[in-house]
Amino acid sequence: MEANGTTGRHGLEGDEDLQFLLIGGLLVKVRSNSWKKNRYYKLQEDCRTVWHESHKTFKRNQTFSIDDIDSVRKGRQSEGLHKHTEPTDEEKCFSIIFKGRKKTLDLMADNEDEAKKWVMGLEKVISNMRNLSRQQKSEHWIINCMRKADKNEDNKMTLKELKHFLRQINIEVDDTYAEEIFKKCDKSNSGSLEGSEIKHFYDLLTQREEIDVIYVNYAQTEGQMSARDVLNFLLNEQREQVTMEDAYRLIDKYELDATAKQKRHMTKDGFLMYLHHEDGSILNPAHKDVYQDMSQPLNQYYISSSHNTYLMEDQLKGPSSIEAYIRALMKSCRCVELDCWDGANGEPVIYHGYTLTSKVLFRDVIKAIKDYAFKVSDYPVILSLENHCSVDQQKLMAHYLISILGDALVTRPLGSTMPATFPSPEELRGKFLIKGKRLNKLDAAFSNNNTIEEDTVSEEDEAAEQENGQRAKAKKSKIKLAKELSDIVIYCKSVHFHGFEHAKDNLAFYEMSSFKESKAFTLAETSGTAFNHHNMDKLSRIYPAGSRTDSSNYNPVPMWNTGCQIVALNFQTPSKEMHLNQGRFLPNGMCGYILKPEFQRSLSSQFDPNTLSKGPWLKRKTFHVMVISAQQLPKLNKDKHKSIVDPLVRVEIYGVPADSASKETHYIDNNGFNPMWNERFRFDIHVPELTMVRFVVEDYDTTSQNDLVGQYCLPLTSVQNGYRHVPLLTKRGDVICSAGLFVHLMLVDVQ
Repeated sequence: MEANGTTGRHGLEGDEDLQFLLIGGLLVKVRSNSWKKNRYYKLQEDCRTVWHESHKTFKRNQTFSIDDIDSVRKGRQSEGLHKHTEPTDEEKCFSIIFKGRKKTLDLMADNEDEAKKWVMGLEKVISNMRNLSRQQKSEHWIINCMRKADKNEDNKMTLKELKHFLRQINIEVDDTYAEEIFKKCDKSNSGSLEGSEIKHFYDLLTQREEIDVIYVNYAQTEGQMSARDVLNFLLNEQREQVTMEDAYRLIDKYELDATAKQKRHMTKDGFLMYLHHEDGSILNPAHKDVYQDMSQPLNQYYISSSHNTYLMEDQLKGPSSIEAYIRALMKSCRCVELDCWDGANGEPVIYHGYTLTSKVLFRDVIKAIKDYAFKVSDYPVILSLENHCSVDQQKLMAHYLISILGDALVTRPLGSTMPATFPSPEELRGKFLIKGKRLNKLDAAFSNNNTIEEDTVSEEDEAAEQENGQRAKAKKSKIKLAKELSDIVIYCKSVHFHGFEHAKDNLAFYEMSSFKESKAFTLAETSGTAFNHHNMDKLSRIYPAGSRTDSSNYNPVPMWNTGCQIVALNFQTPSKEMHLNQGRFLPNGMCGYILKPEFQRSLSSQFDPNTLSKGPWLKRKTFHVMVISAQQLPKLNKDKHKSIVDPLVRVEIYGVPADSASKETHYIDNNGFNPMWNERFRFDIHVPELTMVRFVVEDYDTTSQNDLVGQYCLPLTSVQNGYRHVPLLTKRGDVICSAGLFVHLMLVDVQ
């Protein structure tokens, strides 16, 4: 197999850190205080796989793929290293965090210099892999599978090896077809393929008929697409507002053939390259970075929010973990929850009250939040405190918040006079806000008469609020609140909700309520307009019912429809609801804030998602979707030698009730490599600004529930028209490297 890792090294030839990884070295693998063992690690020549020795009887040599790494963290940042190594080893330690549920790999180098080289080298290789185009990843994937199929490693492929390879790439080929391809390519009649024959075989495999048809249709100049042809394609098919300059730009950017480029032509390879990159993606490239106005008051945005952030699994016995906070923040979650209880030795802890979940120190959580809050987004992070602590431990909490977060903690209103509305995300860049109980009004921050000492407030206890409400009724307990903790609650003062009229007449803008899902859904159904109005000058937080002990989630869409900002979900639970959340916050630089539509911000608006009377929200459109094909869908059951997927695609629309819809294709037998459907769907849309689109690929099963193969979700307002590739994500939201859908989309106004 001629796969020498050139794509893996792309741009890193001769790089010192890369050379260091290719030679490799001994590292100490850390599992516990007593289990610390030397193991040899090195990057393999393909620059895509890390090899390490293992002392397990049957697994002497083990590897993991660079694709499986989520991130590399320098220092004692993981819980394992924090617990099992000394602070003096800080500079020698690093961790490899994997996607999905694979355990973190904690390692220690001989010295600081080596640790740095490992971390920098791995980060370069990971970044390189992520920057490959989908086409390069796809070629990579095929070559890798070829290498695995070449059992005797003689760089030749027999018919038997070829069949093994086809299974690897998730395509079931009957024997006659396999023999046919084999004979077509075996020009030397040697009974095996080698060199250029393998290349021919690869070309036959990667041919994209559906794209050939489009290309031939527009390639009107010497069999290629001239800049004028490219412009015609962009105007007629992609419905983009572009000029000849844009056509030139795409040719310069994507054409690989120097002669064609000189003529300002685009070959079929260049065209395929364009369709596989961001210009040909379903997500509008203009929405990839922050593009919205970030200077509006904070409550005018949807805010990506997590519930029970400390949990890694379920709510009864799952581990509480600092890692859970890091993961949520690295997914640009901007509101995290801290359930605070009295701990041993006077140290407050975080865990899920009344359960067997493990505990973590409040202090350690605040340190981790400080380190990771602004790595992927600069916009403010809200720390939602559920406080069950004694006054002494509350004082310590306040001390930790002030000393660890420092200037980044908002401890008084911005400006020198009492505000009438929230500051904007822009003004609060890099800042932390505390949400919790406060003993007095915010005006006290500006008067010298702020002498109030600790007093009692009603305790917020979501853990105790089971859905039947028995416990909640019996237990409206009071708790003493320390002045020190009260004083750092500025823009998010927690208060009980007594109806929209009461809130309008009696509550200040910074006084906010939390609603459990059942209450919030009832209000959304019965008082849609009032709920939207309430959220025009206040914040609302929604949280899952206490009865969801499995950490399942509710549908966030009806909550966004009523303008609720902090729609808190269990980030630790991969689910359709989390896919919707990931899709909602995908545009605008994935910064965790999305500006609400104008009709959810203007006081004159009478918008009610349930009734849809006439108004600026009503922009009727027809959304035409043609599901054309899919490429390289992963095998779900890798251990089962003959398991090939039978894929179908479902297109789901979420939004106001009138827009909710779902349509699916037929399934295709035994082809995950290049299934083709060419099926058309039509959806009627009433409120496009609140509409989300979710693409779901499933493996059809006659006897049981279909398995999820991949999914992708985004707001309809960020969808590009025309022929587009749709990336696919796993259930946990990680990109499936070489897989994707190819679709044609058209969103048109209803006349």
